[in-house]
Amino acid sequence: MMIPELPAYLTQLGGADYKGYIIGLFTLMAGLSRPFSGKLSDTIGRVPVMIFGSLVCVVCSLLYPLVSSVFAFLLLRFFHGFSTGFKPTGTSAYVADIVPFNRRAEAMGMVGLASTIGLSLGPSIGGWMSNMWGIHTMFQASAMFALLSVVILVGSMKETLQNRQRFSFKLLKIQRNEIFEPLVIGPMVVTFLTYVSYGTLLTIIPDFSAHLGVQNKGLFFTFFTASSIGIRLLAGKSSDKWGRVPILKISSAMLAVSMVMLAMSGSPNMMLAGALVYGAALGLNSPAISAWTIDLGDPMHKGRALASMYIALEAGIGIGAYLSAFIFHNDPKYFAITFYLNAAITVFATVYLMFIYPGKQRLRNTH
Repeated sequence: MMIPELPAYLTQLGGADYKGYIIGLFTLMAGLSRPFSGKLSDTIGRVPVMIFGSLVCVVCSLLYPLVSSVFAFLLLRFFHGFSTGFKPTGTSAYVADIVPFNRRAEAMGMVGLASTIGLSLGPSIGGWMSNMWGIHTMFQASAMFALLSVVILVGSMKETLQNRQRFSFKLLKIQRNEIFEPLVIGPMVVTFLTYVSYGTLLTIIPDFSAHLGVQNKGLFFTFFTASSIGIRLLAGKSSDKWGRVPILKISSAMLAVSMVMLAMSGSPNMMLAGALVYGAALGLNSPAISAWTIDLGDPMHKGRALASMYIALEAGIGIGAYLSAFIFHNDPKYFAITFYLNAAITVFATVYLMFIYPGKQRLRNTH
């Protein structure tokens, strides 16, 4: 809900030159917290980790209206990243516990569908509420939605982790081998390369929309959602049937095409067409990546494997946010080069899947 409104809110505080930090600081904290959420998910349980992530959303949403300086805003944005660092890790591990192997990607696709609806319809709802009643009301509504998540978690979700431990502060001590799961390097590389573009979109689409004369800065995400919903109903099943890597080759190529379409956009219609292609590509990509990560990871450390994948995701989003803000620098003439650069980065994901990853697999099989 906040994404399209935060750049203008930060500008009002005097921080127009720090727009890239809105996504960058958030994803930095999310990435830093992943090893902790992965370890805690595998020790104290999936549900407590999810509850903590949702509670962070509640508290931070209520604090935004109280900040009055650029530093305070950026500090709050940094700590808000705990929410994404914890909630998706617990959720994905929970789903992996309850779903059979042969329907894993299908299930991840359905969870991703719900996530996409929230991530993508949220900006439109947030923009509408902010225009109607002001940005403070939008922040309060965001807190309410997060609180409803906590209510559902506490009231109706049974813990799936066997042999749980009680929380103790010694669990927060992370060993080197607990930072990430080496077995899922392949999914991590592809996740990083494909999510750089997502960080870019979150950062500059509000400005790009305004540049093209689109009043509702969240409209791009509405079209993105519609496309993603349509493809996710089939995407998981296709990955379970045809394999993770073939689907990821297709989705990576589609992501690159969508970036080229945005670079060439001179009208709202072309921009929204790019949103449709991007939504379809990400709808194919996300469940396949998640299922591939679980396939390759240690069954006893699902949380760690998924946290590793999410570290790569946050790194991609964060670098995309910083890079796009640096290149764009509030000058519309740099929109095209920003999108073209993202297309090139995404193309390398396809190159990795076609030529580099198979070679590494063959090398591993010879030892």
